[in-house]
Amino acid sequence: MIHKKTKIYIGCMLALVSVFSFYNFTIYTNSDAQYETPLSDKALHGQELWQRNNCFSCHQLYGLGGYLGPDLTNVFSAENKGPEYIKAFLNSGIKTMPKFHFSEAEKEAIVTFLKEVDASGYYPNYNATIQSDGWVDIEYKDAK
Repeated sequence: MIHKKTKIYIGCMLALVSVFSFYNFTIYTNSDAQYETPLSDKALHGQELWQRNNCFSCHQLYGLGGYLGPDLTNVFSAENKGPEYIKAFLNSGIKTMPKFHFSEAEKEAIVTFLKEVDASGYYPNYNATIQSDGWVDIEYKDAK
């Protein structure tokens, strides 16, 4: 025979699991979650170089990554920076950044990757609003 407190406990657990399951199903099957940011072939090669050389262990993109180096989300469009600035640091290194020996084509691919990341939005984005269902509306650069 099951005690009354045990029945209540089991009922509460089943209710919580059901709510959790319904919420996750709703969030992860929502068509709004199917947003894709297409990258060009050159940018995909740059992303591959970024990952292969563990750039994310020191640098962040959209706040994700390491903290040793600066966030590079908007480095392409930042004032006094841009493609030549990015290329200069890729092979020379600075302080704790290692000296890489990228070819000109590899540097162009990384710059293209950072350019397309930069074009996808602002970070930090102070014009973001959180909807009641948990999704976040942000201002994209191409929406201007």
